[in-house]
Amino acid sequence: METVFNQVAGWFSEGGPQLTLIEKVAKSIIILILVNISIKICYKFIDNFFNGQKKLKFGMADRKADTLSIILKSLIKYIIYFIGILPILEQFGIQTKSILATAGVGGLAIGFGAKSLVEDIISGFFILFEDQYAVGDYIQTGSFDGVVEELGLRVTKLRAFSGDLHIIPNGNIQTVTNRSRGNMRAWVDVRIPYSESIDKAIGVLEEVSKLMAKKHKNITHGPTVLGVTNLGPEDVVLSLYAMTKPMDQWEIERSLKKNVKEAFEKEGISINNVKRFVVESSEAHNE
Repeated sequence: METVFNQVAGWFSEGGPQLTLIEKVAKSIIILILVNISIKICYKFIDNFFNGQKKLKFGMADRKADTLSIILKSLIKYIIYFIGILPILEQFGIQTKSILATAGVGGLAIGFGAKSLVEDIISGFFILFEDQYAVGDYIQTGSFDGVVEELGLRVTKLRAFSGDLHIIPNGNIQTVTNRSRGNMRAWVDVRIPYSESIDKAIGVLEEVSKLMAKKHKNITHGPTVLGVTNLGPEDVVLSLYAMTKPMDQWEIERSLKKNVKEAFEKEGISINNVKRFVVESSEAHNE
């Protein structure tokens, strides 16, 4: 048994012209298999660690744990692949020691060409360190917005509501609006003709608000009827709003619209002269 082990170890330690092409390819395949097994084992340890953190009373938040897990997996994957590639190159007569020795000089030249890459990685580190956003957060940066699907050291991937996947280099992310930290505001404007009773309309809105508060658990405060917020040339604007859990503001706006319309029709209150109902975007009112 010891003799077989020594033969296998000797075969792996050999390289260059001593091995035939088939042996070199076979050895390279075995190394790649071991590399992938090592990566999977490391991934398993990482998953177990962060899953354990999520279960702790004072452990990491789920989104932060997921983000750290993705970045750590990416880092380990590159390191293991780099370690695995070196012996494969040696099998085909490429001197890795000389490559590593000249890495200092070559790195300076590459550095000028890879300036944007370095900026992306540094920016990614600070995004993670400062916890600006995490996987699962809904953010807006520049002209792009969406849910963070992946946060790496080099790029951030946003999944837009249209289904588009935006891949943004971290170095290009200058300003970020995170709409998943804290409560969001759902805002509804209702326009009624001057001929309608304002007090009656406000009373109906307050009843609708009470029903909505009991029905929807994702409402954290309100809905609150503000009353008259604007006087237009043809109508009076009544406004109400509710604070909701992140990402639930649009659902609450749609539900408010539906319930107010049904309640007004039941009480015989017109919504403007042409039966128009306007719901303004919550983004215009978010603080």
